[in-house]
Amino acid sequence: PDFPGSSFHKMSKNSELACTYACLMLHDEGVEITEARISAICKAAGVTVESYYPMLFAKFLAGKDVGSMLSVSGGGGGGGGGAAPAAAAAAEAAPAAKAAAPVEEEEDDDMGFGLFD
Repeated sequence: PDFPGSSFHKMSKNSELACTYACLMLHDEGVEITEARISAICKAAGVTVESYYPMLFAKFLAGKDVGSMLSVSGGGGGGGGGAAPAAAAAAEAAPAAKAAAPVEEEEDDDMGFGLFD
């Protein structure tokens, strides 16, 4: 269903994506990211963007190191990366620990009922 403003929202998302890709292209080519260049790339791609988007992107990225922005991860959701080295160290230490200590068999505790009772 078409809701009021949904076409604006879609155009806004397309404008943001087009400007983002234009900025990435300019960065990849090693040229300065300017409003005129962002607009030119969007126009060449046949994408209509609101006139303020290229200006916003150019002003935001002016004087910033885009490469470092691309290499730095976001803040949320990470945290899982440290486990691999710790797991590798534990895996190396595990054979030595197994050889040194005798392995005890686990006892099956009878709780008075079975799985399929």
